[in-house]
Amino acid sequence: MSHTLTIEPTGESVAVEEGQTILDACLRQGIWLPHACGHGLCGTCKVEVADGEVDHGDASGFALMDFERDGGKTLACTATLRSDVTIEADIDDEPDARRCPVRDFTGTVVGLEDLTHDVKGVTIELPGDGIAFQAGQYVNLTVPGVEGARAFSLASPPSRPNRIELHVRRVPGGRATGWIHDTLALGDRLRLSGPYGRFFVRRSAAVPSILLAGGTGLSSPKSMILDLLEQGWTQPMLLIHGVRARRDLYDEALFRDLAARHPILTYVPVLSDPQPDDGWEGETGFVHEALQRRFDGLYAGRKAYLCGPPPMVEACIRTLMQGRLFERDIHTERFLTAGDGDAGKVRSPVFRRL
Repeated sequence: MSHTLTIEPTGESVAVEEGQTILDACLRQGIWLPHACGHGLCGTCKVEVADGEVDHGDASGFALMDFERDGGKTLACTATLRSDVTIEADIDDEPDARRCPVRDFTGTVVGLEDLTHDVKGVTIELPGDGIAFQAGQYVNLTVPGVEGARAFSLASPPSRPNRIELHVRRVPGGRATGWIHDTLALGDRLRLSGPYGRFFVRRSAAVPSILLAGGTGLSSPKSMILDLLEQGWTQPMLLIHGVRARRDLYDEALFRDLAARHPILTYVPVLSDPQPDDGWEGETGFVHEALQRRFDGLYAGRKAYLCGPPPMVEACIRTLMQGRLFERDIHTERFLTAGDGDAGKVRSPVFRRL
């Protein structure tokens, strides 16, 4: 049994299967609704129910308060339909966004590489036409025996839809990343879905780009840079990749080669804690400090793309804004898990709007 969901102000309608969330139904039709955590914790996907009846599901009482439920709000990532429903959503008109419907895939592992002592490169071959995505987006990977999917950015360019690359850092005590590092083998089959995310290059701006990455946050900028170079991009690009020590640095040879062959690309690796035996003569400190030195604190007229640990991202945002680059020109991707925020029990799971 399915119901019809109508999204205003666009007027588009989609079929929503029983038990399927509003967000999932929209993403699988290529309709973007603002969202972040996907677990009913952050409130980013809050929409207005203009007509019909919804079940709020496991929406956090903090992200969706009782007075908001009574006032006709719901969270698209947890809400399911109990009738035909019309919602009003804050959908931005982004000219550079491609419409890439989310799909499910079962792929074959065809490449495993130790990029560093704790980062594994995983290459997965997908059947059929593969996955259509924009550079900067991510997939959700299902790990056997581990509850819940894990998000990994796509490091390969969209021109290779059948052969995707993921960078997986071993998280201490992490069951999913531990399995990928210790058990995953060539020929294994993996289930994944995607693409997800609103992190992509705003090409229509046609201005210089600053790409800031920390650790495996390099995945998305790598995909972006490869894609832009393939498409004949002519604006300058600066990539700053920050890691702790030399043993944490990877893809250095690739980016040095790309920079040598493409004058528009500048590559700056930076180590925050170089070891005595690293023999390092390059930049040291944190990513935002290397950024300040590179531009002398002035960033106006550029677009910035940030991907990495939250402290790095936050420090870089502060630095960019102090240098007169403002929110509309700073783009980042943030991941939240079901363990973040208030996951307590909620009240009033069913809401009816007449």
